Amino acid sequence: MGLMVAGSSFGQKKALVLYYSQTSNTKAVAQEIAKRTGADIEEIQAVKPYDGDFQATISRSQQERNQGITPEIKPIAADLAKYDVIFLGYPIWFGTYAPPIATFLAQVDLSGKKVVPFATFGSGGLDTSIKDLAKNEPKAEILPGYGVRALRMKTMEKEVDQFLKASGFIKGEFFAPKPFPAPHAVSEAESAIFDKAVGTYPMIRAKAATVAQRDIEGGVEYLFTAKESPRGPQQAGPAGEMKIYVTVLNGQEPEFTQVAR
Repeated sequence: MGLMVAGSSFGQKKALVLYYSQTSNTKAVAQEIAKRTGADIEEIQAVKPYDGDFQATISRSQQERNQGITPEIKPIAADLAKYDVIFLGYPIWFGTYAPPIATFLAQVDLSGKKVVPFATFGSGGLDTSIKDLAKNEPKAEILPGYGVRALRMKTMEKEVDQFLKASGFIKGEFFAPKPFPAPHAVSEAESAIFDKAVGTYPMIRAKAATVAQRDIEGGVEYLFTAKESPRGPQQAGPAGEMKIYVTVLNGQEPEFTQVAR
């Protein structure tokens, strides 16, 4: 593959960007998608905002999960019946979309619509959230989504542009990488790349086992399979397996882009 030219499949389809954002990262992605596609845009808002710091937000969300409740949200102004495509954005909390999105999905029926997820996160969770979307909206067409780490927002505008072109939503040139080849056991050099990429992130404690790599625009992307290390003697059961995507762009340090568990 390599450099390709996209034609738009949007046609006369009507699109809406709907998003929930707590720290403004998801909002920034939503605004970029709306700007590039010309879609309408609306924010999903909690009646009682999650307006504390990170720990306060996590504590409240955990309490709601334990009680089996979701937060009340303000009514959506947009008439969803008018739209063919819904770009649905959210931060990842506890491995899936944030609770206000769960409330929204419980209130609407997206049957027959194309839903394009996009997410911001600390380490990952896009794949899991897409599975949860498909479970909750079985009659909607859930399309491949876009996700970006909060620490990589500087790359977001270019990545959104490439994502929208590759998905056929806007016209233009984009780089289409080849599929990853079969993985192989990591070498010392590849292990060092992995350790450099994840070493400063406290939520990942893992040792790389296998890796595959492919060329991407401006560098190389690695797909590592790693075994998660126990966090302490209280953690029972076998170590979990995770897939970690790492990019090494020309002249830059290795950086992980997402984790899939």
